Amino acid sequence: MSCDGRPPLVALDVEGVLLPEIWIAVSERTGIDELRRTTRDEPDYDALMRGRLALLERHGLTMTAITDVIAGLEPLAGARQFLDGLRQRMQVVLLSDTFRQFASPLMAQLGWPTILCHDLDVVDDRVVGYRLRVADHKRSAVEAFQRLGYQVLAAGDSYNDTAMVLAADHGFLFRAPDRMRDEFPQLPAYDAYDQLTAAIDSAIAGGGGCGAEEGDVS
Repeated sequence: MSCDGRPPLVALDVEGVLLPEIWIAVSERTGIDELRRTTRDEPDYDALMRGRLALLERHGLTMTAITDVIAGLEPLAGARQFLDGLRQRMQVVLLSDTFRQFASPLMAQLGWPTILCHDLDVVDDRVVGYRLRVADHKRSAVEAFQRLGYQVLAAGDSYNDTAMVLAADHGFLFRAPDRMRDEFPQLPAYDAYDQLTAAIDSAIAGGGGCGAEEGDVS
């Protein structure tokens, strides 16, 4: 229980925080350099995805080829231990702008945590489109958890994470590029799992202070 009486819930981005960037791995395998562009580089997710779909079409890259790349990926060093440590003590939900078809093969390696993400439209082994759960789903999820009475702590590494991190009761950047740290100096930034764990524990314990009003969640 947090110091203000609400149970804590940690919301984590996935790629760059727990898993390698899938599109970068596909770029390295296929030699399509333009696929290296991620949400760290492009804040407009729709523009980023439209560009990716155009590249897949231009190069004839199939869903099978992408899943072959994903099959060879592993969680980042220390990610499973970090996640297990949190899940033993509090609720954890992964909020990602990846896709169910990409993430599912990797969730077993993370102990099958709950992940909320999007869907791809695949026709004849070609990725032809994508479907978002809702617009700005990470922020929407954080705000929904707060309405359910949780104290939400969120961490991410990219521009598409900033809305949820800023909406959370306590938000953190994790392994974010320097330009993001410069743009969001109000967000504590960490590069190691033990640092992030300590920051989460401190926030839950009231390291930032718990005012009287914060304890009233009626």
